Amino acid sequence: MLKYIKTVLKDALLVFNRELKLLIHDGGAMIILIAAGFLYPILYNYMYSNGVLEDTPIAVVDEADCSDSRRMIREIDATREVAIVAHCTDMQEARELFQKRKVNGIIYFPSDFGDVLASRQTAKFSIYADMSSFLYYKNLLMGSEFVMLSEINEIKIDRFMDSGLTAQEAAQSVHTIQYEDNNPYNRAFSYSIFLLSAIFLLIIQQVMFYVMSLIAGTQREENRSFATLPGAMRGRGVVRIVLGRGGAYWLIFMIIGLYVACIVPAMFKFPQRGDFADIVYLVTIFVVDCVFFSMTWSTLITRRESVFILLLFMSPVCLFLTGCSWPTTAFPAFWKYFSYLLPTTFGAPAFINMNTAGADLVTELDLVRYLHIQTIVYFVTACIAVYLENYVIRHKDEIVSNFFEARQRYRKTEK
Repeated sequence: MLKYIKTVLKDALLVFNRELKLLIHDGGAMIILIAAGFLYPILYNYMYSNGVLEDTPIAVVDEADCSDSRRMIREIDATREVAIVAHCTDMQEARELFQKRKVNGIIYFPSDFGDVLASRQTAKFSIYADMSSFLYYKNLLMGSEFVMLSEINEIKIDRFMDSGLTAQEAAQSVHTIQYEDNNPYNRAFSYSIFLLSAIFLLIIQQVMFYVMSLIAGTQREENRSFATLPGAMRGRGVVRIVLGRGGAYWLIFMIIGLYVACIVPAMFKFPQRGDFADIVYLVTIFVVDCVFFSMTWSTLITRRESVFILLLFMSPVCLFLTGCSWPTTAFPAFWKYFSYLLPTTFGAPAFINMNTAGADLVTELDLVRYLHIQTIVYFVTACIAVYLENYVIRHKDEIVSNFFEARQRYRKTEK
């Protein structure tokens, strides 16, 4: 038994060394590895270093010119998020200011705004945001929505009082349950804390998949395969190939993972409330999961350039499916089940809860358990993928011959 284990480890080490050499000598893979793995986290943090933006300059077009619209304009201007720097007579004037970059958003009140409210119908106003930075959109939306919700409550109180209730009774009808907003882990609504915690683990998953797929695509273009068993291992050793290849990527991406999860947040003074040992364990399991995930799906890559198409298409989808920008309970059924294929679906929320909110492994036990299950499933599928490709390589001539014979028999049957 001991001799067999030594043989397995020796063979896995042989595959490990071969994969490291392939990775190091692939210029494209190394560029992605270094640029995306080490520079992207810093670049993203630098871009969103000012995670809290205040007094975003906006213009207002008030065609209603009524007491309701003027009150809302004053209240919006009083919020921390926006500052009204221009009152325009029409949208054309506001557009000119917008195009000259003097304002980053426009609020428009239509001429019938006051009349619609007076007739007890739903009145509408419009906001237009500069999307060159998501912070402009966030500030304009938050500032106007806070005021809108407050106005809705005031309108409800007025209408209850018109129906015969006292001011106290009307207020109690609107505010049946008194509550207090408390956002302990991101009090300033920092966009950096909100977004980048999810991006950190997404970078690990995406970079690993692209690097592994790039190498797999290159080998197939050169009529080679990562599933080819070296030397005396022909005909056996599928698990050794998976462990050997996986070990090479695990070693490199554990360094990137610890850098992204521990060093980068400290460099940019992000909240780090979780226990260091818990975060290291989470990153370790997550990287192992990403290794087998990438190994499984990279078997579908036949051309090197296919990776870059996936890079543009899948990254926003994967980020969205982490649930950081949209509640997972509101996902359509297809996307909900599709998200279960991605390690970040479980890894990113667990990391956010640990690093930002101070949760531990016991608190995040369900997400960590799902990561373990996903790791086992992808290990099995990676072994199956390597076995099938190795089988095809060893029986290629026989498979091609059987295919042509079957096609000829089918044509004879048709005749």
